[in-house]
Amino acid sequence: MVDYTDAVKWYLVFLFSTVFHEAAHAWVALKLGDDTAARGGQVSLDPTPHIRREPLGMVVVPLLMFITGGWMFGWASAPYNRQWALTYPRRAAWMAVAGPAANLLLAAAAVLLLKLGIGAGFFEPPTSISLGHVVDATPSGLSFFAARTLGIVFSLNLLLACLNLVPLPPLDGSNVPLLLLPENLARGWMQLAAHPALRLVGFLFIWNGFGSFFRPIHLAAVRFLFS
Repeated sequence: MVDYTDAVKWYLVFLFSTVFHEAAHAWVALKLGDDTAARGGQVSLDPTPHIRREPLGMVVVPLLMFITGGWMFGWASAPYNRQWALTYPRRAAWMAVAGPAANLLLAAAAVLLLKLGIGAGFFEPPTSISLGHVVDATPSGLSFFAARTLGIVFSLNLLLACLNLVPLPPLDGSNVPLLLLPENLARGWMQLAAHPALRLVGFLFIWNGFGSFFRPIHLAAVRFLFS
């Protein structure tokens, strides 16, 4: 049976976290000379232009995932000028890194609030750990709401950051080498990363390997909360 209250919490956190990620891409691109996403209205925390661009990844898939698995995931995208990226590969890399950096910022904010709640006695170690369930609350309606909401913010943004820093296309992390490579090699890497075969490797890792990669990171981060 679907817990509609939990679904609302998950969706609001998913929506804000994903929009924040894409708005960071768009804002950094604008500051570095590409206004493509800005002209589409994506330098904004208003979810409307992001949903309009990716309704499947922003609405349909997250809700289906919650119904079938009890948590949410999906996708969005910020358009950019490919010629600008090829001309300025390092700028393109900073644009790409901005998305996961935004998620790390949200995860860090959640860690701070969770630690404050633990110190104040509102939260305690959980009886079990899962995605979105990282603390238990002491008996109080507000504590239960805060524990669940902050747990989702923490878990989902840590997941989005870790996933998007994997250096495989089509993930943002595939652009990190552009920060280190000379420009001629950087352009070659960008063309290689666009090859369908390499992108298929990235999709296979997301589908088959990322869960095993992420679980120990999530567990270590939860342990840090109570260190």
